[in-house]
Amino acid sequence: MLLAALILLWGTSFMFTAISVRTVDPVTVVFYRLALGAVVLSLVVYARGDSLPLNWQAWAGFFVMAIAGNALPFFLIAWGQQSVDSGVAGMIMAIMPLLTMVFAHYLVEGETLNRYKLIGFTFGITGVILLLGPVFDGGGREFWSGVAIFTAATWYAVNTILIKRLPRFSPMVGACGVLIMASLILFPAWLLVAHDSASNISQDSMFSVIWLGIGPTGIATIILFAVIERAGPTFLSTINYLIPVVAFLCGAWLLAEAVTWHHFVALVAILGGIAVTRIRVKTAPL
Repeated sequence: MLLAALILLWGTSFMFTAISVRTVDPVTVVFYRLALGAVVLSLVVYARGDSLPLNWQAWAGFFVMAIAGNALPFFLIAWGQQSVDSGVAGMIMAIMPLLTMVFAHYLVEGETLNRYKLIGFTFGITGVILLLGPVFDGGGREFWSGVAIFTAATWYAVNTILIKRLPRFSPMVGACGVLIMASLILFPAWLLVAHDSASNISQDSMFSVIWLGIGPTGIATIILFAVIERAGPTFLSTINYLIPVVAFLCGAWLLAEAVTWHHFVALVAILGGIAVTRIRVKTAPL
């Protein structure tokens, strides 16, 4: 049930982002998402009797992860979804575990590529090309929006590697510190656009922004650690198959986004690529 809740929270976040950016600028969407998420996690951290670290080394680590894993990719996704449908954005983001796998081969000891991982990566990239092909043909803003969302997936993959290489923190405390730092990073940019973004905000966009901070950012992080603690990271990895499906269905069903045959082919290619990378290579005993 917790895994299903996490999939729904993260899978529907693309739909709520699409609703938010209709009348709210991307910087404001991301700032409130980060700030509200930080408030939710801070309440949980202190309710558990934990506290945030005070040494500068910890906050330097939070700063790096805040940029790579929150502030920058959140902004790129929100900016890109002004022109790219939410379902397509969710499917593009599914390439993240495949990119992580490639980066880990070069940067993490013991994480090596094999033929199944290479085949899976090829399938995944093919799916992304199918999604972005029409976007690239259109050129202009849609082209750069597609590039922005793919870049966000790349930054998420980079952040996964950074988490392995930077100093370790208590997971909940670390997540809280990262969200606080990401909020502080976005604060000056938000001040510059706050006055202009305050007018003509629809009720749907306002509620969507609030929910993005409380639900997919704050509550989802708490559920994430609960799932890892109870069932382990391997069980959690199944979300890579289901989040893009939820994002695609929500966009098509609830937002009436256009659906074509190449969307389904791309989805199968990306999910198939992830599945192939899960095949274990058997080694003969010495």
